Amino acid sequence: MASPSPRKLPRRPASTLAEKWTRVDGVDVFYRESASPAPDARVLAHLHGFGLSGRYLLPTAEKLADEFHTLVPDLPGFGRSGKRKDMLDIPDLAHAAMDFFDDRGVDKVSLVGNSMGCPVILECAHHYPERVERAVLVSPAGGVFNRPLRRAMAQLAMDAPREPTRMARVAVPDYLRFGVPSTTRLFKALTQYPSLERLLALKIPTLVVLGEKDPLLPHAHRIDEIAGQTDSHVLVVLLEGAAHAINFSHPDQLAHVIRLFMDDVAIANDPDWPEHLRVYEVHRGVNHPPARD
Repeated sequence: MASPSPRKLPRRPASTLAEKWTRVDGVDVFYRESASPAPDARVLAHLHGFGLSGRYLLPTAEKLADEFHTLVPDLPGFGRSGKRKDMLDIPDLAHAAMDFFDDRGVDKVSLVGNSMGCPVILECAHHYPERVERAVLVSPAGGVFNRPLRRAMAQLAMDAPREPTRMARVAVPDYLRFGVPSTTRLFKALTQYPSLERLLALKIPTLVVLGEKDPLLPHAHRIDEIAGQTDSHVLVVLLEGAAHAINFSHPDQLAHVIRLFMDDVAIANDPDWPEHLRVYEVHRGVNHPPARD
């Protein structure tokens, strides 16, 4: 199905990233990209959460766009991109993401996701292990902790006042565009997705970033207990003062941690951060690359 509106770029760019359209499998896909990526820059793509577009990921993506070849797509059915009938479960979204990278000529990619974007990344790595180099899972959502729907809605209601007020100006139009029928169907698919099994089975360096104030996730000690079930490749860090939408609310801190992870440098606080913003390593899997000082 074609996009419901003409392929027009926003009148006001949302960031310094270039805003573009492409067409993948007959569907118009809107995306943002580093304006002038270096030919040898590592590709870093950002995948959005439930019902949202990539716009709320831009604060963090923009801070990394000069160092990495950065891509921020609206997956089919979300944001400005066109809709497809089969785009409302996690495997289909993962295949759509990889189709987008094929269209952009990207062979290998590291992926940064928030919320629902994290299961999509896990599915990408499961089906395309030779193409996903690293994974950054920020506030991963889904699974039994977010079931049933009324519990997830209560968690979201708790999270809303913990996010910056300007987040609503980005999120509300996206949610309205996404619609109630799509929300119900995708929520079921999201909470039934085997995120834990996929996470522990990953064979690539994986960073999990948790917000201390995120009501959609278990406490850090439980995450440590879960992550320690196998000799994994997972590094888990906790960011003080953050809730669920860390990519939007704490872009400086998240970009800093991602840089360290991408270069296998030990996770450390930036001395210029305020006292209430600190990041702590919660768990380092046996198979995760050792940290360099």
